[in-house]
Amino acid sequence: MKIERIKMTRSTFLDEEQLIANAIEVLLDKLGPIETSRFLSLPRKKRIESVKRHQLWQGRIKKDEYFDKLFKE
Repeated sequence: MKIERIKMTRSTFLDEEQLIANAIEVLLDKLGPIETSRFLSLPRKKRIESVKRHQLWQGRIKKDEYFDKLFKE
């Protein structure tokens, strides 16, 4: 497949097919076929819903230390 080179500007948006093709070409050029395949096969981390993520964060912090650091004079 021939990939069309487009001069990119801040306001240029490619359609999804062209974006994917360009990204894969860059990966192949910089990483080679094996590392590109490996990169594309990496598992994605499961996203945690934002409220749950915040609750987990709150559970890990030490409130007094956090407030001292946040509001130190």
